[in-house]
Amino acid sequence: MTSAGNEKSNRDRTYSITELCREFSVTPRTLRFYEQKGLLAPARRGWTRLFSYRDRARLQLILRGKKVGFSLEEIKEMLELYNLKDGQLTQLRVAATKFRERREALHQQRIEVEEAIEELEKTITLIDSLLKEREGAAPRTANAG
Repeated sequence: MTSAGNEKSNRDRTYSITELCREFSVTPRTLRFYEQKGLLAPARRGWTRLFSYRDRARLQLILRGKKVGFSLEEIKEMLELYNLKDGQLTQLRVAATKFRERREALHQQRIEVEEAIEELEKTITLIDSLLKEREGAAPRTANAG
């Protein structure tokens, strides 16, 4: 089979909630939550949810966005740009900008965390030396017994 034919069959495939939960290490409750928030739109056959190739791709993007700190609202905003029918140009541009901004924010947070750790280490050293000094100077009490 050709790779184009293979991709076509993959795009037509549906996934059960169990399959997606297993593949992405999420709970059914998580998938239902994303569905409730309008991030996923599985088809229904009775009580059964059938997730499409598109839902699977969206779930992958949702989890990637959450992992780097985007809110669900920001993720939804980026996902909805797919529907503009401009070959994803707007979606990709917005995503590129948002991901760069997020990267910069994380770099800044890392600097702040490293500075906080340095301050903690200095303070711990000071406290330890004060403790040692005070413990050495404390009068020793004899054990009554």
